[in-house]
Parts: sequence; structure tokens; C-alpha cells
Amino acid sequence: MRRAFIALLAAMASLPVAAQPKLTKDNIDEIVEAMTLQEKASLLVGSARMVMVNGIPTGEANRVPGAAGATRTLEKYGIPQTVLSDGPAGIRINPTRPGDKNTYYATGFPTGTVLAATWDLDLVEKVTEAMGNEFLEYGADVALAPGMNIHRNPLCGRNFEYFSEDPVLSGNMAAAYVKGIQSNGVGVSIKHFAGNDAETNRNEADSRISVRALREIYLKNFEIAVRKSDPWTVMSSYNKLNGEYTQQSTGLLTDVLRGDWGYKGIVMTDWGSKAGTVNAVKAQNDLMEPGNTTEIDRIVKGVESGAISMEEVDRNVRNMLNYIVKTPVFNGYRYSNKPDLKAHAELVRQAGAEGLILLKNDGVLPLSKDERVALFGNASYSLIAGGTGSGDVHKAHVISLDKGLAEAGFGIDKATSEWYRDYVKYVRETEHNNSNLFNDYYWGKSVLPELKLSSNFMARTVPHTDVAIVTICRNAGEASDRHAAEGDFYLDPTEANNLRVIANGYHAEGKKVVVVLNIGGVMETASWIDLADAIVLAYQPGQEGGYSIADVLSGKVNPSGKTPDSFPIEYFDNPSSRNFPYDYQGAKPWDYKSAVPNVDYVNYQEGIYVGYRYFSTFAPQKVTFPFGFGLSYTTFAYSAPKVSATADGFKAQVTVKNTGSVAGKEVVELYVTAPAGKLDKPAVELKSFAKTKLLAPGESQTLTMEVSNYDLASYDEAQSAFVTDEGTYVFKFCASSQDVRASAEAKVKKAGFWKTSDVLHPSSELKLFTIDELAKM
Repeated sequence: MRRAFIALLAAMASLPVAAQPKLTKDNIDEIVEAMTLQEKASLLVGSARMVMVNGIPTGEANRVPGAAGATRTLEKYGIPQTVLSDGPAGIRINPTRPGDKNTYYATGFPTGTVLAATWDLDLVEKVTEAMGNEFLEYGADVALAPGMNIHRNPLCGRNFEYFSEDPVLSGNMAAAYVKGIQSNGVGVSIKHFAGNDAETNRNEADSRISVRALREIYLKNFEIAVRKSDPWTVMSSYNKLNGEYTQQSTGLLTDVLRGDWGYKGIVMTDWGSKAGTVNAVKAQNDLMEPGNTTEIDRIVKGVESGAISMEEVDRNVRNMLNYIVKTPVFNGYRYSNKPDLKAHAELVRQAGAEGLILLKNDGVLPLSKDERVALFGNASYSLIAGGTGSGDVHKAHVISLDKGLAEAGFGIDKATSEWYRDYVKYVRETEHNNSNLFNDYYWGKSVLPELKLSSNFMARTVPHTDVAIVTICRNAGEASDRHAAEGDFYLDPTEANNLRVIANGYHAEGKKVVVVLNIGGVMETASWIDLADAIVLAYQPGQEGGYSIADVLSGKVNPSGKTPDSFPIEYFDNPSSRNFPYDYQGAKPWDYKSAVPNVDYVNYQEGIYVGYRYFSTFAPQKVTFPFGFGLSYTTFAYSAPKVSATADGFKAQVTVKNTGSVAGKEVVELYVTAPAGKLDKPAVELKSFAKTKLLAPGESQTLTMEVSNYDLASYDEAQSAFVTDEGTYVFKFCASSQDVRASAEAKVKKAGFWKTSDVLHPSSELKLFTIDELAKM
């Protein structure tokens, strides 16, 4: 009998098992129905990277070495692993692989701030189309980019990754970026959603923001990007927002993102493992990255205990499957590992030059090719192409300024160059033997210290050269904010001495000094601006930066960049500086005490008065360079301003004429001044912008910009709604936030009203600065 039973089991085992359904774009509900709870939970948790735990492989090997993360494979359903890779300035993967003679370098594109400084949406889309091609050809399915948090304060360590202090500029730049990447059939993950505007204690800090400031500033840029470009994924940030982790906030991820804005993609966490996995699933945070088995267990136990419903899990699984069927790997794309790096480098050179901003020019630029140049500053020979941490890129080369100028035909003083090259070489050879130094560079806490110059050195250099170029550099990166101190926001004593010595030496002989700012974010310029005859702001322009800067200095490219941030005279001229962790640099997270202001929590007391909104309204004299500022080698005249009504708003037009002697481009910034109403409002707010084509001398172009009634709205917390007041609005066509070139008026005849979800309220502990307090700062 026993023998017969065993034979029966064997016979049953040999029978064909009903085939499991395989995922297609049309059978997602069938797949959800077929999956076990364990399988569903595993799909909602990233695969991590293969690591050994007690000698046992844990996780799932990433098919693209060096990529940041991935999703899990479920072979029985035909669900492949999708790969998620950093980052904002290009794909970040391992450039070399064990046993493989090939290299996998990626293009180091300009940082987000440089792209914003172009104010050119078409160019940004073109650049990121090339960037997205590298993600595609190196096998990634999603770019963990763009970073698009607001530049609330100059010292955020990741400002270089982000775009601007203004949500309209930031949101539209992000939308162009997303369109460019996703035109390749790969996705993006716009980040970090939301209120992640500092790096200090970024995992736990509570951003306490008024609902109005959230809606008008810190969510508005994300709203614009979601509505205009339909990103595949959104990355929830580490921090708390008004007392609740963003990853676990139903108000943020379901009510606002999906409800108010109609978002259809997935949400993934930033890279960590918070204990609240169950709450994250309920909030419709679909993917936990980088993922671990503990999170899978939490989801399973959550369903078994009733803490999560199966319907909520199924909802998130559907979101994931809808994402997966769009990916290149699911659709069978055979990536080449051979993107066209040469062609992409040319785009980097172009974009780096377009994003360069001419801050000052007392007739010294452009330089003549017969002028002999002395190059000062470490970064003249070791250019900083981009920031550090996950926003960095493993690139094959970085073009230095000395190389760019030499190839442009300039004669460069040999003695000065050899002196700096020897020093930079020495530091490069020793930095990896000094772990503290190496860690400082990786996390962006320092740059190479400058060697002190003397008047004797100038006496040997000045007679043999015609112009001095001094490069000042700064760097920053993930997990650390910058310093409100000498050597960071301010020049350090050696830098100040060197600039003074150089200026004295060259000016005594009637010769000029040019300063190049190779920096990731805003720094103080007021104390030394008079020492420079010209200042060019290059930011961190990518791997071809030396060529880009040389193109502008030589006049091959006429600068057309405009500042995406205000440059305050002093750090504390910015009202957000009163609530920013500027004095906690170097502290470790485990050193923080409970309820430390600006570390455990940050009160956004300035409300909506961020950047130029504050300066233009209360203190225009407190900036060295206003938001939207940038000079040119030519001049422009604005004429024929006109604003006419459309079906849902207004069409604004202005004619721009090149009145100078060389070809150039001009950015027109459209600001609006609203009529007095129930809510206090900034003096001006950016509502649109446009950039001309390259205009020949005497040539004109009429630019058209659209502004909807919704774009004019302010957020009324009492009504949980955006409201556009009736009345006369002044449309100002500007060359910067403080330079009005033409204006026109238009009337809103009927008030607009757009109801939103009533969520994300701060605690009662948040007390905003009053108008009087802001005016007296």
C-alpha cells in the first residue's frame, strides 16, 4: 500500500503543472491575483546589492555594477530586475570591472545649478536627452535624478545638484530635464520629495514649514515637474515634514501627489531602512530602497495582523508592475555599453559655456589672443567639474582651465603654471595616503588649500604677462552642509591675501585681473569685488569645463547665463540663515541631542520669503548680485511689451533687440506684481521666462510667454485653496529680479479658486516672522 502511494505521488509529480502567467502590459491584474503575499511584499522592497551575511549571499546581484539599486526579479512571472542608477550629472556606475579590460566611464555633465543658469529649456532637454542615452546604453532603467530641492539657504551641501531658489525656474528646468531623459525610454526619479533643504541630520530632521510656503515654494517646483513631464518615479526624502517622515506621509504621497496633482507613477524611498515600512506602504510609498529582507517581513506581518490591508498592498504592486512594463529591460532592449561619449562631451562644452554667468566686466573681457596670461589658483589646474557623493560621476577626464586656454591659443606663463602643477600633483599623490584628507574631499568638506603668494612673486610675474586669471574654488556634497566661515562662504585669509597681492601687482602696472568662480553654490563676493576687473561665475560646469570657460573668456561664446540665486552681501542677510545648521558642521548624527534647533528640527520662519522674494520686497540693497542677473558682451533693448487675455490666463509678449556690436542671447524674465489682497505677497514673483536665439547686431526677436490664472494664484490656508484675486496685475519684463526693462498691465476680472486637500499642517511650534520683523532684518 505504501509502495503504491509513493508511486502515485511520483506520477503526480511528473504531470505538467499549469503554467504561471507571464507579465504583459495587458495582464497586470491577473499577475496580482496570482502572486503570493510573500511575492508581493518582495516586489515592494529593493533587491539591495549582493552582500555576504554570515557566509550566505543576501540580496540580488545588480546586473549593472556600481548602480545604486534595483528591484527584485520574479522569474516565474517574467518580472525582470530593473536597475536604478545615480545621478543628476550623469550615470554613476563602476568605470572598471574585475576581469574586464573594457572601461565604462560616463560623461560628467554640468550640475543642476549650471543647467538652471542657462535659463534655456530647449538646451537642457537636449543635454539630458544625451544623458539619458548613457543610462539606456549602460543598462539602467531609471535615473535617480533630477535633484530639485529649493536653494533655501546658500549652505546646503547639495545645492549644486539642485536648480534654483525659485520654484518656477526649478520646476520648469526639472520638467525639461525629465523630458530629455525619458525620451530614451528610461525613467527618472525626481527628488528629494520634500523639504530636504539641508544635509545636516538629513535622516531625521523635521522640516517645519507652513502650508502656504509648502504649496507656493517647496512643493510648487515638484508640482510643475509632475504636471508638465510625467516622471516615472518620485523619490521620497529621508527627513520628516511637519512631524511625519515623508516616506510615511499619506498627506504628501497620496493626497497631494496623487490626489491634487494626478500623479500615476511610483514612489520610492531614498536609500535607507526606516522602521515604518508598514506606514510607508499605507502612504503609497511603493518601493523601499535599497531594500532588505526585514522590510519584506514587516509587510507580510503587517497584512497578517491587519495593520495593512491586502488591497493596499495590491494597489502598490499594481503601481510597480505598471512601472516595470515600461522599462527597457522588460521590453527587451539590448544595451551596448558604448554610448557616444565624444558627441556628449561636445554638448557638455556647449552647456557649460551657456550656463556661465558674467558678473562683472570693466572692459577686460573678452581677452585678446595676443595677451599673455598668468593663471593663479589650484582650480586653474585642477578644475572641479561637479560635486561629491552620489551626485558625482566617474568620468574619464576633466579639462582644466590651463588646458582650455592653451588650446584656445593663449600664451600662459610657464613659471606660474609649473609652480601650481607641482603642488597639485603632490597633493593628488598624497591624498589617498591620508584617510582624513580623502574623506574630506569625498564628502565635500574642503578643497585644496592655496599656497600663499608674495609681492616678490608678483614682481617676477607681472612684467612677463598682460592679465591675471585667478580661479577660486569650492566644493560640497552629500551628507554635509557648507560652512558660514572663512574658506567656504567667505574667502580664507590666504585667498584674500593672494587676491589682494595679485590685484596690487597687476593694477600698479595698469593690467587687469579676472576672477573665475569654480564653485557649487553661492559665496560672499562683496568684500573683494573691487579687486577684480571681471568676474565670471562658472559654477561646476562638467568634464569639459576648461574648454567652456575658455570659450567665454576668449569671446568665442558670448555669455548669456543668469544667476539662479541671489548673492547676499553677508550670510545673515538671508532670513533663512537664522534657521539653518550653519554652526553644526563636523558633528556626527549620534552626537546630536534631543530637540536641537536647526538639527533635530528646522523652523522655516521666513515662510514664502525665500531668496529674491525677500530681497526684492524688503532689502534690495543687501545683495551683491540679484536673482536672474548676468552681463553680456553686447547690449539689449526691450520694446513693445504687451499682455493679452487667453482662455485661461494671459499671453505676454516683448521684443528684444541686440543693440551692441557682437552676436548674443538674452534671457527675459517675466515677473508679476499682484494687486493688494487678503494675503501679503512679495513685491515680484517670477511667472515665466524665455531666451532669445543668437541675435546678430541689430537683430530683433519677439518672445511670447504664457501665464495661466492658476500660475498667478497664492495659497490661502484658511480655504485650503489656491486663489487668484481680481484686480490689476503688473507684468514686468526684466533682465534680473531688480532690473525692469518694460512692463504692461492686465486685469483679472473674476477671481480664481482651486481647492486642494487639507493636509501637511505644521505643529503649533512654528511661528513665522512677521512682515515687520522681515523688514527690520
